[in-house]
Amino acid sequence: MLDVGKTSAKLTLWSPEGRLLDRRARANLPCFIDSHPTLDVEGIADWLAEGLRAFAREAAIAAIIPVAHGAAACVLDGEGGCFAPIDYEAEPPAEILERYRRLRDPFALTGSPRLPAALNLGIQLYWHDIKARSGQIVTWPQYWAWRLSRIAATEVTSLGSHTDLWCPATACPSPLATTRGWAQRLAPLRQASDVLGPVTEEWRRRCDLPADCAVLCGIHDSNAALLAARLYPEVRNREFTVLSTGTWFVAMRSPEPGSTVDIAGLAEARDCLANVDVNGTPVPSSRFMGGREAEAIEAPVGEPIDVVAHRETLLARAGKLVGQGFFALPSFQPGVGPFPTAPGRWLGRPDDPLDRRAAASLYLALVADTSLDLIGSRERLIVEGRFAEDAVFTRALAALRPRQTVYVAEMSDNVPLGALHLFNPDVRPTAALTEVESLPFDMSFHARQWRAMAQEEPAAARA
Repeated sequence: MLDVGKTSAKLTLWSPEGRLLDRRARANLPCFIDSHPTLDVEGIADWLAEGLRAFAREAAIAAIIPVAHGAAACVLDGEGGCFAPIDYEAEPPAEILERYRRLRDPFALTGSPRLPAALNLGIQLYWHDIKARSGQIVTWPQYWAWRLSRIAATEVTSLGSHTDLWCPATACPSPLATTRGWAQRLAPLRQASDVLGPVTEEWRRRCDLPADCAVLCGIHDSNAALLAARLYPEVRNREFTVLSTGTWFVAMRSPEPGSTVDIAGLAEARDCLANVDVNGTPVPSSRFMGGREAEAIEAPVGEPIDVVAHRETLLARAGKLVGQGFFALPSFQPGVGPFPTAPGRWLGRPDDPLDRRAAASLYLALVADTSLDLIGSRERLIVEGRFAEDAVFTRALAALRPRQTVYVAEMSDNVPLGALHLFNPDVRPTAALTEVESLPFDMSFHARQWRAMAQEEPAAARA
């Protein structure tokens, strides 16, 4: 499985029944074309070839399943190449952004909130329209499927990830996409589980792959985690929320089968949106850039702190911070999340790195609690991803949400499980969910204070 995240890319080798055999990873380095950042297409491709070549020496690779982050697409030029995809953190020229925002469809139609920088895919296409107006558009996971098979496709989980290009309720391109001519240039819509074809002869020779190695269409990463979460018996066919944690914290509430989603009722201004699941169904979602915020709160960082090895110490430090009234207040990543206009700030910043790590975990739990409330999360919550191992974060979340059963997934990342399920529908989680205990101390007063101060705009910001 190829998982192209925003911060890093991962290549994993799995047995058909879901046993991890090998893993490789690389940091995604920034690239610049015409002074704006782009995604590192060629760097990832070279690394992918090296990894596939190594994996092919370990096992016969039956299939490659691409998974990737949202808000990215490539425009194929018709000659076997593509215009370099824009990094969603690139800042479009102000006049282009202003013109584009006047063209956007209402949130109630697309479920796509107005986001900063190039986080709406539509602004990337508008920005590149002069250069790329005749090329075929493929979404980011499907670019990698095309790169491996030379068969172009798009898929709903990526089209429905705050792109401005899709209407979830009607499962068709948005009026904006149609009037701009983008809808007509979208590669054919395929199911995430569809086999697009075998790998090309070039990749077979380059990586010593079997001739029948299949390339699947692929899926948006947060939706892969949602698909995996639905496989757990504790939540199957029930209302639940999955909170994926990494660079982004994405909460997706999986409604009960047959229920409807009120897209217009979501809080657009607080980074709520309607994602689209693998079946094309709208999914109430909320997000914030938790991984980046944690880095800002912890800075300066020396050696990364092992939250598992320091579990008891960090719990003790968190209790001390709550008792002494230390607060990290939103938002340390402006423009996104449930407090997009609030300037991140400290009340009593601790000097010790362990204290800052504990404070970051408490902060993430408080912001996540707000995001979960915004989408009506209730009853069952699954935390998966990098921060699922952080006991301060997960136990604080359990303390903040006493009416909800909070679980963590034993796998370090459920994304591979969801991707594997596309290839083998019989694959199931290898471990049960673990119910999370609440904190060993009371943080209710701390939470009430934090919530009150999080809503306040400091004097310096008002001046």
